[in-house]
Amino acid sequence: MGRKSTKENKNIYQISRENAGLTREAAAEQLEFISSDRIEKIENEKSNPHPDEILAMADCYKNPSLCNYYCSHECPIGQQYVPEVTAKDLSVITLEMLSTLNTLSKEKDRMIDIAADGRVTEDEISDFLRIKDYLENMSLTIESLKLWVENTIASGEIDQTLLKKEN
Repeated sequence: MGRKSTKENKNIYQISRENAGLTREAAAEQLEFISSDRIEKIENEKSNPHPDEILAMADCYKNPSLCNYYCSHECPIGQQYVPEVTAKDLSVITLEMLSTLNTLSKEKDRMIDIAADGRVTEDEISDFLRIKDYLENMSLTIESLKLWVENTIASGEIDQTLLKKEN
């Protein structure tokens, strides 16, 4: 059995492993292709994790959020194109989605006016940017819902085979 860490500034990978109740050695056994030394280097930020390692850790630690964290914080492409998605309760996600849908419903006619000629003119730019922001909020809300589903599957609260059967 490994020692319990007393390190103050733990990174998300160490916190996730510890929340899963795993020592580095136990995690390495389950991960198979990642050694405990490699896990230690990632957790102590002496080495950057690789995408395949993140996928394996997210699965092993039952924390799908690790993938979004990696993409939005550590991957150079993801830092530019992938927003950070935070885990939220289903009720919050639903209310955010309904609020944005209501707003977009009110903005629909203005978007049609802007898009009718295939270009955004100077007098349309502020409305266009406002609508784009609402759409980005909706996109983030959808990603939060996806993360909620992944977390719920990982925790065993939803049976993934039931979800696949319904699709």
